[in-house]
Amino acid sequence: MNRKLIWLALAFAAAVQANAPGTEHPPYPVLKPLQQQTLAAHLTAELIGEHHYKPVALNDALSEKIFDAYLKSLDPERMLFIRADVDGWQEARTKLDDAVLTDNLDLPFAIFNLYAQRAVERYTYARSLLKTGFEFQQNDNYQFLREKEPWAKSEDEIRDLWRKRVKSDWLQLKLAGKDDKNIVEVLDKRYENFLKRIGKLKSDDAFQIFMNAYTMSVDPHTNYLGPRTKEDFGISMKLSLVGIGAVLEEKDDYATIKELMPGSPAALSEKLKAGDRIAGVAQGEKGALTDVVGWRLDDTVALIRGEADSVVVLDIVPAGANPDSEHKLVTLVRKKIRLEDQAAKKTVLSLADKGVPYRIGVITLPTFYEDFQARQNKEPDYKSATRDVSRLLEELKAEKVDAVLVDLRNNGGGSLTEAVELTGLFVGAGPVVQQRDASGKVNVAKGVAPGAVWDGPLGVLINRGSASASEIFAAAIQDYRRGLVIGETSFGKGTVQTVVNLNNVARTESPQLGDLKLTVAQFFRVNGGTTQLRGVTPDINLPATSDAEHFGESAYDNGLPWMRIKATDYRTSAGWDTLLPLLQQRHNQRVAKDKDYQYLLEDIAEFDRQRKKNLISLNESERRKEREAQEAKLKSRESATPDKSAPKSDTDIAKADPDGNKDGDDELKKQEKKAKDTLLREAAYILGDQVALTTERPGFASRAPSNSAREPKNQALQ
Repeated sequence: MNRKLIWLALAFAAAVQANAPGTEHPPYPVLKPLQQQTLAAHLTAELIGEHHYKPVALNDALSEKIFDAYLKSLDPERMLFIRADVDGWQEARTKLDDAVLTDNLDLPFAIFNLYAQRAVERYTYARSLLKTGFEFQQNDNYQFLREKEPWAKSEDEIRDLWRKRVKSDWLQLKLAGKDDKNIVEVLDKRYENFLKRIGKLKSDDAFQIFMNAYTMSVDPHTNYLGPRTKEDFGISMKLSLVGIGAVLEEKDDYATIKELMPGSPAALSEKLKAGDRIAGVAQGEKGALTDVVGWRLDDTVALIRGEADSVVVLDIVPAGANPDSEHKLVTLVRKKIRLEDQAAKKTVLSLADKGVPYRIGVITLPTFYEDFQARQNKEPDYKSATRDVSRLLEELKAEKVDAVLVDLRNNGGGSLTEAVELTGLFVGAGPVVQQRDASGKVNVAKGVAPGAVWDGPLGVLINRGSASASEIFAAAIQDYRRGLVIGETSFGKGTVQTVVNLNNVARTESPQLGDLKLTVAQFFRVNGGTTQLRGVTPDINLPATSDAEHFGESAYDNGLPWMRIKATDYRTSAGWDTLLPLLQQRHNQRVAKDKDYQYLLEDIAEFDRQRKKNLISLNESERRKEREAQEAKLKSRESATPDKSAPKSDTDIAKADPDGNKDGDDELKKQEKKAKDTLLREAAYILGDQVALTTERPGFASRAPSNSAREPKNQALQ
């Protein structure tokens, strides 16, 4: 470590001590790096430099990216640091690489200590504002997303930002019906909890944040998992298996839903989704809500967990909504999640178009699951997504459905083997996906099924939450021209990771050094394009219900780029070039008259408008008018005549119980609820159109050989 770097680190440490408010010992710990952390950082740098899919040298250029990512991690909304803090670190921008390579982490720890100091100052000021209260008659506004805004120029400016933040918190509770005394109690406790949290910070916290600023500056899916993070992850996974079935992450003072476990109470409720933020937790339907904003993640998890069959109530701030939006209460019954609950399910939707009836078989696949151990042990009845879907397809053929729709919405992936084998159920033997490693070697995974189990009209329904293995399956179906891909553009995760235990690399058992999740390969479609970054673009687009700017691979600043390699030899179905425009035309004509579809478009447009506006009024009367207008709009919709043309769930099939473990009436209610799903309903109608057009054009379903040197004209990624 050179002298200038030592001087910088000591200067920052001295500044933290000198500026500590009012007491000999600051109300937060002054943290220092541990010896094992310097070793873990050095090993991480070596592994990334030698084994990452796209090796990135740890140098001054990467140091600048790490510096920016580190500040963003510590102060994402730019509500803690001021411009003078950031300007004072300019020389440090190119020194973070030296900190890792010279085994001296004093500099990143000094920055973290100043973060702790600023956090204490801001929240202490926030508590002081509660003593005087606020007036809500002025035309004042609060900007709730500030990640792209400039740093505050002065202490006066940042104090004004905090005044508006506290005022917004106060008004939110007032609109929820709380009186001033109760509001002060709730907010004071919330801010006090955050101060206590700062006071409990440990060296592991600082190191974890800094290391992920480093690793995620290389690519979004390369992560450092320190010993404590691994433990928290284990708690989250236990929560997902016994409890409500949600994996949580800490984000901007909230426990935020990262993913929902298929078949879990959280997923089956259809009231929660990734990005939802948990503001409060209550035990039992009548229990008092405990405000958990600013809590440590593990403390929030402990409050949500509980005995099977017990009730927990979550106070939810919807994903993407501003922090002052109306909350919703979600009541869940904790359950132990069975493998059967995560398995593929089927139903049949009956619909009629121009007097012609159609039956669409819907297979919902929450994840590409496989019992790896049982398969490895060659157990004859091991559980697998492909086996279950194959069985369901045979049942649907016996039930004489006209088309099959595979619903992969919010399917985040799973087993690559299952994705390949399941594709074979529809295309038979042939290449499904290509995988290229860091050396440039390409392996082609092929389906081995001698023939397709289902060769009739096919659709695949995807959304932004469809990722990884889901994208491999959807892309193959699209490239083969085997079926229609319907929905919104998928997530765009086309990379492969492996987890490296740093203790094994160092050949030591103690101290614990943590793990490195490292990107080592990339997926490519059979047409040579990749699912990375751009995802799978549907043949027919449905409204995007997710905010692509903040969710998906393209939301990251440094996702690996989209690229192309040589296509493989594969055979495509003929007739698509003329079919797609006709399907699009029928779709456009139908949804123009569909009230539910138009309501959905209105809601998406309003959400987008509010997000881009990025301002909420702090005038009470104005806010009440906004709420009254929203309530009036919802009542107007409820009173509108329901769409009698909506497809119905087939009653006999809905009551069928192949596994003998579900009540028929309960299952029927679920299927009827599913039939009201606006996007699922429209996807079913699109397949009905496909059936009609296929009948009119018998040659559509025929196969034609493809030339690997000539790619099909309608590739979604061209």
